[in-house]
Amino acid sequence: MSHLFNTLRDALRSSEPVGLATIVDGPGIGNKLLVRPGLDAMGTLGDAELNRVVARDALAELDAGRTGTRRYGAQGQIIAEAGAGKGDDTPAELLVFIESFAPPPQMIIFGAVDFTGALGRVAKVLGYRVVICDARKVFATRQRFPMADDILVEWPDRVFEQLGADLSVRDVVCILTHDPKFDVPAIQGALRTGAGYIGVMGSRATHERRMARLTDVGITDPADLARVHAPIGLDIGARSPEETAISICAEIIATRSGRPVRSLRDTAGPIH
Repeated sequence: MSHLFNTLRDALRSSEPVGLATIVDGPGIGNKLLVRPGLDAMGTLGDAELNRVVARDALAELDAGRTGTRRYGAQGQIIAEAGAGKGDDTPAELLVFIESFAPPPQMIIFGAVDFTGALGRVAKVLGYRVVICDARKVFATRQRFPMADDILVEWPDRVFEQLGADLSVRDVVCILTHDPKFDVPAIQGALRTGAGYIGVMGSRATHERRMARLTDVGITDPADLARVHAPIGLDIGARSPEETAISICAEIIATRSGRPVRSLRDTAGPIH
């Protein structure tokens, strides 16, 4: 058990994602299972099949950054309702607490423009690690964006080479530039990641032209295009950079929670 806790400690110190499942009620109370993406689980909950099922669920919860309890039978059977599994012909019920220790979600913002600073500030309040990317060194500076955790003076393809493989459903990509040399490659790169939200700034006319350019580079799959939120943000009448930042972050929250909202991409007419 000490080896398990040492591994948990080391993962936390290095900001690596790690999940810990503990039986908190039922047979085997106190048994623990430690999970990490791409590695074998450590410890045991008392049954090989229970270990397999809980490890699978714990990795899914870790990917989403969620912590909570789940009910299982003694051999990993899913028990949906509290009190189930109490009969003579059903397996003993276990309550497993799955705790996720995940690094903060990332917001990658492409384009060192006027709206970028406001979006970065709101994102920091929400707990994001903010990365600002622009190929123009004169604009992508620490002086302009002191809130950023990292500033990359790179083209989108290089950014996704560095960060793309690590992006998950908790992470977001916001593309605030209107330059076709930058926004189209940024959308292409973002669609190859597991980012849970991809938003692109611009008027409806700008986005129509952008859609034509996406078709030219082979992005035609409706499922891919449906991942792109453009015009970016909710239809709340935002005008200033700060109001726009709030509308963008509100759309990100609604997308993550699955709540139906009135997004700008689902409306018609002026966006301001």
